[in-house]
Amino acid sequence: MKANKKNKIKVTSRAGRKEERTAYLCLIPAFLGVSLISYLPTLAVFVLSVFKWNGLSSPEFVGLENFQRIFTKDIYFADSIKATILYALLAVVGAIIYSLLVALLLNMKIWGRTLFRSVFFIPYLLPAIGVYKGWQWLYEGNFGLFNFVLRMVGLKPQRFLDSPSQVVPSLVVIAIWTSGNLIVVFLAGLQNVPRVYMEAAEIDGANAWQRFWNVTIPSISPIIFYNVLTALITHLQVINPALALTDGGPGKKSMFMSYVIYLYAFKKNKLGYAAAYSVIFFILVGIFTAVLFKTQKEQIFGEGE
Repeated sequence: MKANKKNKIKVTSRAGRKEERTAYLCLIPAFLGVSLISYLPTLAVFVLSVFKWNGLSSPEFVGLENFQRIFTKDIYFADSIKATILYALLAVVGAIIYSLLVALLLNMKIWGRTLFRSVFFIPYLLPAIGVYKGWQWLYEGNFGLFNFVLRMVGLKPQRFLDSPSQVVPSLVVIAIWTSGNLIVVFLAGLQNVPRVYMEAAEIDGANAWQRFWNVTIPSISPIIFYNVLTALITHLQVINPALALTDGGPGKKSMFMSYVIYLYAFKKNKLGYAAAYSVIFFILVGIFTAVLFKTQKEQIFGEGE
């Protein structure tokens, strides 16, 4: 054992070096897996974005032409950004509020608590196509359950998926309903709130709302940040609703960026152009993630530490 210039202890024994080599060897499969599944495909997308390629002929280098066309001539670009951001913001806010409220209820000592936990988590486990086809029947304009209920109470039927003003909120409701994973994370966080803090607040005369706002929320702030971050990244990459229900309509109101990438890559065979779209989308998600980290740093860790 010997110390370096920064007074840090460095292991130089034979056993220590052997253990270090073993650790690196054990990490090789994980590193190769991540590289092949994530890093290399991402790098390939960046490279492909400066080529014109239909998947069959030889790639033709075009430089920044794909990006120039997206920003100046693409008929979907502006609408796709608006639809993606609107959907993501509504879905994140709705899912966080819904999942936190449900977690608070499930954290109480009520009869059948385990059953209710399973009921709220099951929608997250269901196959996406089955979920959306079920909701398609609920939203159906003529014979759907929701419109049947509206008629019974004397209200006018709605065109949930066919109305430009209703399609995104209708899809957001589905996203909120399937946010069972957030409920589980919130529930785990609530169960780890120190009981001593709650008891101290009760002794000081704090009511339920004061205990929730001044004790529970600060205690689970890292959990809130984690759920907001994962929900934001997930909902920015939304594609299933457009594939299963709307095909980007009506009026391009659900023409999400992921769906546009799919459209260009697999229906129009413009793989280079779709790769350029993916690069822009990657940067957009990165910007939102960076802003979230920047705005939440002090609230979570205090003083920006």
